Amino acid sequence: MTKLDDQIARNRNELERHPPGDTGRAVALYSLAASLVDKFLETDDIADLQEAVALHQSALDLRPAGHSNRSDSLHGLARCFSYRYKKQGTIADLEEAITLRRAALELRSLDHSCRASSLYDLASDLSDRSEKLDTDCDLDEAILLHRSALDLRPAGHPDRLGSIHSLALCFSNRYGKQNTIADLEESITLGRAALESCSRGHTRRDMMLSNLAVYLSDRFRKLDTDCDLDEAISLHQSALVLRPADHPDRPGSLHSLALCFSDRYGKQGTISDLQEAITLGRAALESCPPGHSRRASRLSYLAIYLSDRFLRLDTDRDLDEAISLHRSALDLRPVGHSDRLGSLHSLAFCFSNRFGKQGTIADLEESITLGRAALESCSPGHSRRALTLSNLAIYLSDRFRALDTDCDLDEAISLHRSALDLRPVGHSDRLSSLNHLANCLSSRFEKLEAAADLDELI
Repeated sequence: MTKLDDQIARNRNELERHPPGDTGRAVALYSLAASLVDKFLETDDIADLQEAVALHQSALDLRPAGHSNRSDSLHGLARCFSYRYKKQGTIADLEEAITLRRAALELRSLDHSCRASSLYDLASDLSDRSEKLDTDCDLDEAILLHRSALDLRPAGHPDRLGSIHSLALCFSNRYGKQNTIADLEESITLGRAALESCSRGHTRRDMMLSNLAVYLSDRFRKLDTDCDLDEAISLHQSALVLRPADHPDRPGSLHSLALCFSDRYGKQGTISDLQEAITLGRAALESCPPGHSRRASRLSYLAIYLSDRFLRLDTDRDLDEAISLHRSALDLRPVGHSDRLGSLHSLAFCFSNRFGKQGTIADLEESITLGRAALESCSPGHSRRALTLSNLAIYLSDRFRALDTDCDLDEAISLHRSALDLRPVGHSDRLSSLNHLANCLSSRFEKLEAAADLDELI
């Protein structure tokens, strides 16, 4: 029997000594519930958590409004519902946790010793609800609450690091939703403060290194600041050193570092960066065996890196492997999956590139089939509809040139026109649409000599 099991047994015996109506029953219920929660955190056995919920509820019933320990019972029960939400994903549990957290916070005045923890816990649950339901108001409130908790946790406070880290994460999440650069700057400032609070050897240093690296790479993508990307790479490398082969977060570090090297290759064109991205991408994929929730993503990114190397070095085997990897990713992204469109688009592009290299008509047919499937996934108003229209038009015009099929050229013209309508004056891809449409019209005029096509060209 472990020490915790022994504690639970003693708490059960204590509860038996306080039958219903006994003045010490609420304390006994609360103590047993708390020890069962500790057991759940140790073993992940939901039965312990379920029993803790029932016990905390019973204790709360014995601590009505005005009872000196009511806030403790509210907090304990909220904690159980929050843990159960994280375990099972039932939104009703999260809603209950938030309701209980609010009630506990109301009972903990400005000078209450547990006010900071109540602020922090409510903020965390609201942040979870924002992530689940995409509610901006929850994220805004979470930021305010985390700020208030941080104010109550000055330098040297044992929980200050947690507040800094969580607040930075909220600002980063809000930047991801609203694209306000001030939020990203705030997350970087807080991320640096969090890292400074983690001296070498601190158990959470790897996480702080990794998170700051993510914020900096986000700023690079926003502002095109090379120094941010270089620092992000250095930080990710430091985090990776602290995450050996059996570390649960190592695959994430491998992936993030690979992505940074790929970004730097895209910016500077240094082939060694692309080679590094591929090496890291392979390691990340190896860390995600079949059945892993991130396997599709790892397959897709490695395929992209290999496709980039094909475009740079003209290596057929890279393109062949990229196609195989994209196919595997697509198989893991069924109809309705949020990333299925990306897989369809990337795979179609690879087949189109292989057709351009080898001239095999089957590859072109495959790109057209995938392009049509991608377009079907993009209803009017979808942010990527113009791109998908344009790509399918290109594949069809390629088939026209290969097989002299007038219907393909007609459809390509129609699709390019639709894409152009979605790319108004000032759009970064408008010139590309105009050029593609002009080329198609020119091809049709050369074949049919229709005056209308010439007029449109002029």
